[in-house]
Amino acid sequence: MAAATDFDAIRRRLSEAGFFRTDLTTRAAYSSDASIYRRVPVAVAEPRTRDELARTLELAAETGLPVTMRGGGTSIAGNSIGRGIVVDTSRHLHRITSIDPAARTAVVEPGVVLDDLRAAAGVHGLTFGPDPSSHSRCTLGGMVGNNACGAHSVAWGITAGNVEALRLLLPDGRELAVGKGTSGDARIDAELTRLRDAHLAPLRTELGRFSRQVSGYGLHHLLPENGFDVAKALVGSEGTCGVVTEATVRLVPVPAVRALAVLGFPDVYTAAEVAPFAARTGALTVEGMAADLLTALRAQPGRGDAGSALPHGGGWLYCEVGGDSLAEAREAAHALVAAVREIVPETSAVVVDEPAEMRALWWIREAGAGIVTRLPDGGEAWPGWEDSAVPPERLGVYLRELYGLMRGHGLRGVPYGHFGEGCLHLRLDFGLDTPGGVAAYREFMEAAAELVISHGGTVSGEHGDGRARSELLPKLYSPELMAAYAGFKAVFDPAGRLNPGVITDPAPMDAGLRPGPGRDALLTTLPITPVHALTRDRGSFAAAVHRCVGVGACRNLETGAMCPSFKVTRDEVHSTRGRARVLAEMLRGESITRGWRSEEVREALDLCLSCKACADDCPVNVDMATYKAEFLHRHYGGRVRPVTHYSMGWLPLWSRVVTAVPGAARFANAALRRRPVAALAKRLAGVEPRREMISFAEKTLAAWFRGRPRHDGPKVVLWPDTFTAFHTPETGRAAVEVLEALGYRVLLPPGPVCCGLTWHSTGQLKITKRVLARTLDVLEPALAAGLPVIGLEPSCTVMLRDEAPELLPDDPRARLLAERVTTLAEVVAGHDGEWPFRRLDAAAVSQVHCHQEAKGSYDADRAVLERLGVETDVIGAGCCGLAGDFGFQRGHWEVSQACAERELYPKVREAADGTLILADGFSCRTQVAQGTGRRGLHLAEVLRRALP
Repeated sequence: MAAATDFDAIRRRLSEAGFFRTDLTTRAAYSSDASIYRRVPVAVAEPRTRDELARTLELAAETGLPVTMRGGGTSIAGNSIGRGIVVDTSRHLHRITSIDPAARTAVVEPGVVLDDLRAAAGVHGLTFGPDPSSHSRCTLGGMVGNNACGAHSVAWGITAGNVEALRLLLPDGRELAVGKGTSGDARIDAELTRLRDAHLAPLRTELGRFSRQVSGYGLHHLLPENGFDVAKALVGSEGTCGVVTEATVRLVPVPAVRALAVLGFPDVYTAAEVAPFAARTGALTVEGMAADLLTALRAQPGRGDAGSALPHGGGWLYCEVGGDSLAEAREAAHALVAAVREIVPETSAVVVDEPAEMRALWWIREAGAGIVTRLPDGGEAWPGWEDSAVPPERLGVYLRELYGLMRGHGLRGVPYGHFGEGCLHLRLDFGLDTPGGVAAYREFMEAAAELVISHGGTVSGEHGDGRARSELLPKLYSPELMAAYAGFKAVFDPAGRLNPGVITDPAPMDAGLRPGPGRDALLTTLPITPVHALTRDRGSFAAAVHRCVGVGACRNLETGAMCPSFKVTRDEVHSTRGRARVLAEMLRGESITRGWRSEEVREALDLCLSCKACADDCPVNVDMATYKAEFLHRHYGGRVRPVTHYSMGWLPLWSRVVTAVPGAARFANAALRRRPVAALAKRLAGVEPRREMISFAEKTLAAWFRGRPRHDGPKVVLWPDTFTAFHTPETGRAAVEVLEALGYRVLLPPGPVCCGLTWHSTGQLKITKRVLARTLDVLEPALAAGLPVIGLEPSCTVMLRDEAPELLPDDPRARLLAERVTTLAEVVAGHDGEWPFRRLDAAAVSQVHCHQEAKGSYDADRAVLERLGVETDVIGAGCCGLAGDFGFQRGHWEVSQACAERELYPKVREAADGTLILADGFSCRTQVAQGTGRRGLHLAEVLRRALP
């Protein structure tokens, strides 16, 4: 590798190629994957064509940099990070070249996401068999590299069994068409044949002993009886032998209908012992988990009732079956249950065939990789001994002894995995942040390797060996087989340029640990006392940032609300994981050295919409909106901020001032309708020129309310948020009339109140706390009287419920307010008196505010709308793209609009004239109006329409 002094020159040269990124922000975002390892690369390549991929290898050779291939970056073993050039194919090389339904094959580029291939193949009733839990973001190139498996491999095989051919670039630029019977190069064929024939005995006796033995290279595929299949031999080589440019994969038919039988056993050991039998019944999946996983899940906020649909037990098997009809699938599931009960009579079971119920149960198992990174008491658990596997019939006894080994080393973890094939996932609470903990990690890994070998098993049952387990291969295999591995690597990559330190000539398993000693070196010179209490992380900003373990759920492009900016840019920097990695590098203080003044971190956080979707969608509840607020608070502390922090961040004050002066609102609105004035105002306020300025209410909600007669009935406080009070008072007026029609006496707070949202989102946290404290003073009599506080603006409601107690943890009134806050929908849905509303019998398109979706629920709204006869099409794409001040800031227009174009704009444009457009969020209604010309309605306005 080039000397450090040459790196600036090397980066300049690479940047000239046009598809390399050498800035520190990007390199920090790629410093880790889903493993415990960390390597900051010299550059990241994002090739757009096969020629640029070849050029990458050429430039790597010229500059002396190693090359590491990366797919979705979900590697648990550390095989997709490196100190040289990291090549990300997921951003551009994601074409499905062809699908041949008759031959049941597909040809794909390496960056194709598995779910995209499955969706395309599904049109023909086909799928790609291997399906790891990261199926929504893992790529086919990564699956080929790691020999991925997944839940259905018990029926449809691992990736090696489903790859027909590969096109491969070698480090010297040659391209091979690799398949069964040939590498596409006569000289290489001859070398591989000599290598195979020199090591026939270990290839036949040490490899291919059971389905999940994927450690090392698959050289047994070169045996004559296996057809000298070079493509299959290269599957699982972890990018150490060549760069895949194209893969031809086998597809399998999908059952017309599926049913899921979840079997409950007294403990996880019994589940493991029954798994091989369940696999022999022909089940499509035999997935296992222990009660520990459920306990860890229930410890997370808002998930205390998770797993309530599971049958009782201490260990479970997920057994999916298929059929040509629903009755046939259901019958097969019940037959499997009956067969298992003959072996274990006390087996409990639940059989479901409704897709939503199946997805809900599968979510528990698939989220395991993220859930188990946090133990029920909040402690961290790490991969390392993550993917061991034994012949399935040995799993029960192996698991018992592994638990004993864990107890002997004082370690805790949560096991789950592919029990039908003997593969076990396990993360353990290694103390990797101290030298003693690192030494204990090595000691356990070596002891665990001895244990799994004693049961005829392997250190890697999937995900490859990587940096975590390559050093253990000499324990697993004979010196002769290890020599064969070295020879195989040398045939394709004699100079060792591709992913060095993996499989052959391995790096030490305890070198370069991300959570290792000195992980947060900057904390010793830059102590952090977060403004937020960060209760779940015991007040530690570093612990909060390190919640991200890299499973990459934020990279899901199709479903879920998390990371809208990543969904439209496909840029790792703008994923939750990428931002967390950059923040972690800032805390470490090695690559990013300016601490809170870091421009790299500011750049990474710039396109975070603070939608809070990650706080819910992320399996470990990373809350990037909060981390962004904490960073901006310190980044701009004591210096001039961006002008939007003063214009949009202080909007509650400006709105109150403008509307307090008689005639000022009318004058401001008239002036802002004049283009030159609006352009000047936007320039001075830092607002995007293509945005329309918002208007001010000429008669505020409070002014209107003062003239209303008082009603009798139970008292409720209506929260006059800034947007409702000073910009769209018609929403507040509608809410008052609706609540009065329900028999309530509506009160407004007797003085100025504000949740502090706009200051919070711009990181002005001291002001936020002062605003909240003054608000609590005003509300104190209402809180003492036990009055409910009804919020209309979802972002303000979430601010009061979630953020206020975290910002004012020592003020009991903040917790009391959080408990008192409710929504209009919740009040109406829970009303047990006379129902004063008529049916509207209308269709609607509904944009749920991202904060409500992340930290609340839309269930009450659905119930109310259903009772009104409103058939609602709910937008599933998450944030509208405006997100408070985000969409108003210069430089955010394209991302803001692209977020809306994913689903919101098209559905609104296509909606018939009489269709209601529902959006409780002021930002959402503003985005809809400015992007489509349609007017969005708050639920309060819909309910008022339904009043007689």
